Amino acid sequence: MTKAKVAVLISGAGTNMAALLYAAKATDCPYELVLVASNDPEAAGLKIAEAEGIATWSLSHKGMNRDAFDALVDEQLRGVGAEFVALAGYMRILSDDFVARWAGKMVNIHPSLLPLYKGLNTHAQAIEAGDKFGGCSVHIVTPGVDDGPVLAQTPVAIVPGDTVETLARRVQFAEHQLYPATLAAFVSRERSPDYLRGRVRDLAMALPEADEVVSHGMPCFGIVKGKKFAYFTEDHHGDGKIALLVKISGAEEQAMLIELDEDRYYRPAYFGDGWIGIRLDLGDTDWDAIGKWLRKSWLAVAPKKLAGLMGVADEF
Repeated sequence: MTKAKVAVLISGAGTNMAALLYAAKATDCPYELVLVASNDPEAAGLKIAEAEGIATWSLSHKGMNRDAFDALVDEQLRGVGAEFVALAGYMRILSDDFVARWAGKMVNIHPSLLPLYKGLNTHAQAIEAGDKFGGCSVHIVTPGVDDGPVLAQTPVAIVPGDTVETLARRVQFAEHQLYPATLAAFVSRERSPDYLRGRVRDLAMALPEADEVVSHGMPCFGIVKGKKFAYFTEDHHGDGKIALLVKISGAEEQAMLIELDEDRYYRPAYFGDGWIGIRLDLGDTDWDAIGKWLRKSWLAVAPKKLAGLMGVADEF
């Protein structure tokens, strides 16, 4: 099993980082830590990572422009080949540019049941509000602070007489359980047939008059009462690939694409020169590009009147 490469950003003790690290030691864990980085060279979590043989990097952000500092962090992440970023007590607001660079690839754990109590002092707010539960959430990072889609949550009961400290300790136990499992599921979904099929379906069915049927044993998408423009293939004829098949201009374009990236593009068996296979199971699918491929393939089979309407719509 090829493990997803994860970098972790910390600012302090690194207890959630340690939970991720020890979970990664299991042979069936789908991720590995390739770097632990910090904006505080004195962060205790760095010593844990070093002792466990994980590469570390640190630099104080004090006195530095936010964009410039984040650019240095990004350089380190890419230098170790990180595919995902996990924030684990990283006490820095990230620049919009950094978040954009890792869009859909960066997660954070937050000590509340989001969308409740974003930011700091979450346990105090939950106790003062008289809530029955505090808890923790793992979410995808977006430009808004603690504002991205929630992947998973664990409620933690607030016991009569709880203080911020007693509640925080129990929530931390929950965090250490929740974060590794959620990260494992998150990095695996880019290779999950169900997830990939769902993403393709959403993009294909957003095109005008698209429908879905089964053909050649595969989900395929066409124009209602018209031609097919895309197939989703999972181990088709035992090839071991999860891929999207779309229409192209012919053999010349097919050969050019395969030469450009032979790991991603291939000639699908039994489909001829007018189709190209695009691997979706490599873990780094550019879904904007897939959307463009689907649109291009749809245009290749759409009746002129329908294609013309699409062009008119694009002008507005």
